[in-house]
Parts: sequence; C-alpha cells; structure tokens
Amino acid sequence: MLYVRQLTYGPMKNFIHLVGAEGAPEVAVVDPAWDMPSLLKEVEREGKRLSAIVLTHSHEDHVNGVPEVLKVCDVPVYAQRAEVAWNPRLQDFAGALKAVSPGDTVKVGPLALTFIHTPGHTPGSQCLHCGGAIFSGDTLFVDHCGRCDFPGSDVVQMFHSLHTVLGALSDATKVYPGHDYGAVPVSTLDRERKVNPYLLRKNLKDFTDYRMRPRS
Repeated sequence: MLYVRQLTYGPMKNFIHLVGAEGAPEVAVVDPAWDMPSLLKEVEREGKRLSAIVLTHSHEDHVNGVPEVLKVCDVPVYAQRAEVAWNPRLQDFAGALKAVSPGDTVKVGPLALTFIHTPGHTPGSQCLHCGGAIFSGDTLFVDHCGRCDFPGSDVVQMFHSLHTVLGALSDATKVYPGHDYGAVPVSTLDRERKVNPYLLRKNLKDFTDYRMRPRS
C-alpha cells in the first residue's frame, strides 16, 4: 500500500509530499520547499528516513528547500532530463542530480516510482506515477492546470500532456497536486475529467483560448 504524507508550506500553498510504501522506512520527498526544519521533523516523527528527492519541475517555489535537505541527507535528486537541459539552476545540485527520462523508474524501498514527462508548464515538467496515484506538480491541479505563460511554457504541450499522456491513466488514479488550489486536497482523475474546466475542453483551440485568456 502507498504511504503519503501531504504537507502544506509557504505563501503559495505548496504541497510537499512524502511518498513511500506503507510499513517501509524509506520515503522520497517530492518538491521540497519553504519550511525544511518542519519537513525534517515530520520525517523523524513518522519514523521514516529520506532516500530521494524528486522534482516535478524546477520553479523556485518547488526547489528552494533542496540545498537545506542535502546538507543533512546524502540522497539523489531526480529531475527530468529536459528540465536539466533547460534550467541551469539545477546544476546547483550537480553532485546529487540524477537526470531521468520518460518511463524511467526508481525504487523507494519496495515502491517503484515511474517518471511521466508532462511538458507544458516547463519543458521538463513531470508527474510521478506509483501505487495508483500521480504526484502532478504544476501540470494538473484540483479544478485547474498549470500556467502556460511563463518562460519555457507551451500551451500545446500542456494540452497533449493533460489529454493524451495523463489521458492514458485510469479514472481511479488519485491526484496529488503541487498546490492547494482546489476544493479538496486530493482528487481522482475521474473527478477531474468530470469537473476540471481544462480537461473538459477537448480540442486544442478551446483549451488554448481558455488557458491563455487574460485573468485578473
């Protein structure tokens, strides 16, 4: 069974996730940012130990805690190869950095994490698929999706990532997003396919017009 601890830190309501197999001591931390002393205390309180850092993408609000974690934990940092090529900021973690390709897996104890490349928000945005769940970063939120007007963003790639790449996953898949922006903290693809306005727009033009329209 999947072990998940969902924590909320920072002014942008970031979700930081501890992920592992239920009953196993090892956990990965997904997108460590903001309050690392509290995160590390939570790991200790739960009787776990960090074995990996996994990045869904490299925006500062998702990676600003990595250096602090690396000071106390000698663990690899996994990022999508396209993200490593795009953002030189990731070279700050060069000694620990491990570039992964779409479909690669890494073990966290007995749990296998699979990396799904979902560009659109950034060139190397990725979701993590394991135990019937995805950790979707800024690709898919509850009731929303990631912005496509930042440097490196691409609305056509976002449409493909949401409707084709994630579209291949089952309705029962749980969704753990990168920010607490929706009506509930955890959703399912079934729910999002029924209510998320970005998933309800099934053709590229409608999606692009809606995603790129000016917002106050």
